[in-house]
Amino acid sequence: MNRPVPPIGLPPILASLSAHWGWLIARGVAAILFAILAVMMPGLTVLTLAIIWGAYAIVDGAFALIYGARGGGTRRWTYVIIGLIGVIAGLVAFFWPGETAIVLVMIIGVWAFFTGIFEIVYAIQYRHAIAHPWAVGISGLLSATVGFFFAMFPGAGALSLIWVIAAYAVLYGILMIIAAFQLRRWRNEHPVK
Repeated sequence: MNRPVPPIGLPPILASLSAHWGWLIARGVAAILFAILAVMMPGLTVLTLAIIWGAYAIVDGAFALIYGARGGGTRRWTYVIIGLIGVIAGLVAFFWPGETAIVLVMIIGVWAFFTGIFEIVYAIQYRHAIAHPWAVGISGLLSATVGFFFAMFPGAGALSLIWVIAAYAVLYGILMIIAAFQLRRWRNEHPVK
């Protein structure tokens, strides 16, 4: 099946998005590594879970901040906001891990919810700019749903949610990696001249 030929003079944001596909892979791999650590240590205490998740959120937030700062286009501020939310949430969990499980679950919930909302907005805004915006949109919907669930039902306790958190992180990571490879393929099919 022949692909439609893109119009001449594509916006600079397309070149920027496809040039930075590696940041999405880094975010996806970080999420999967977090999930593996959570599953491999089933006896995690709330303290350990808070430290591991805090480190993941800081790394993910840093990747988003770097992408937002280096990326082109007018919408890079969304990645800066996602990055700041991630870094702040990670620092709170990392430096105050002795807080109750409910506080940890609520921090994770708020972070996941807002990250998901921004990713859904991003997927809608750039649905014509990237080859398959569904991967970013579904990861955003997944994040927002899990975040909403955690925020609404924090009393379930962090230890009982380890499997849910790990499954979310794996799915999110896989979707980010798929989106990254789609951007890479788009870049290879539409070289900037």
